[in-house]
Amino acid sequence: MNQLPVEYLFFVGAIGLVGIGVAGMLLCRNLFRVLLALVIAEAGANLLLVLTGYRWDAVAPIVLPGMPAGTTMVDPVPQALVLTAIVIGVGIQAFAVAVLIKIQHGYGSLDRRSLAAMLDRDMNELAGVGPGRSPEAPAGKRPFPPPEQQESRS
Repeated sequence: MNQLPVEYLFFVGAIGLVGIGVAGMLLCRNLFRVLLALVIAEAGANLLLVLTGYRWDAVAPIVLPGMPAGTTMVDPVPQALVLTAIVIGVGIQAFAVAVLIKIQHGYGSLDRRSLAAMLDRDMNELAGVGPGRSPEAPAGKRPFPPPEQQESRS
């Protein structure tokens, strides 16, 4: 029976993390859980980036005295990109948590559906549209033109 190399398990794990994160973002109704799913997807993407530059038979990209001339080294560019992505990701996560705290204090919920209903209600109030009006009716206090004027415009 053929065995897959161990390296493939890392790729499968990284793709699995991205998949779990995307599924969590799509399926979760709580916004904090969506943020956690985003963090999981980000970890998988960072792992994929590191794996693209890794060589299994290479050494760290540090030149030491006495090192043979033809020594293969790991590509340091993906490592630098991942370090940058981690720093930016932590900043975005901190900002997202602050926004979620503000939403929780303002609306009392982090549920997507209830927040969508509350935001629709608030936007309708700001536009001056009542909840029982037709979606085809104009928003606010503007008069609706009679059908004769609509035909003359076209």
